[in-house]
Amino acid sequence: MKKNMGTADRAIRALIAIVIAILYFTNAITGTLAIVLMVISAVFLLTSFISFCPLYTLFGMRTNKSADKN
Repeated sequence: MKKNMGTADRAIRALIAIVIAILYFTNAITGTLAIVLMVISAVFLLTSFISFCPLYTLFGMRTNKSADKN
């Protein structure tokens, strides 16, 4: 599993996940939408921590510049 996410990509995903969590815990979003967004934010956090996005692999994308040098 090669890292395919750059620093900016990881930071943006983490920021989006934090915003979703804040909206959820302040009851700004509720119901099914809240559950779906929390699942998405969990995926965003997981992919940010491991620097790997499976969808990027499927589409042949990479935001990690250091991986281009290999």
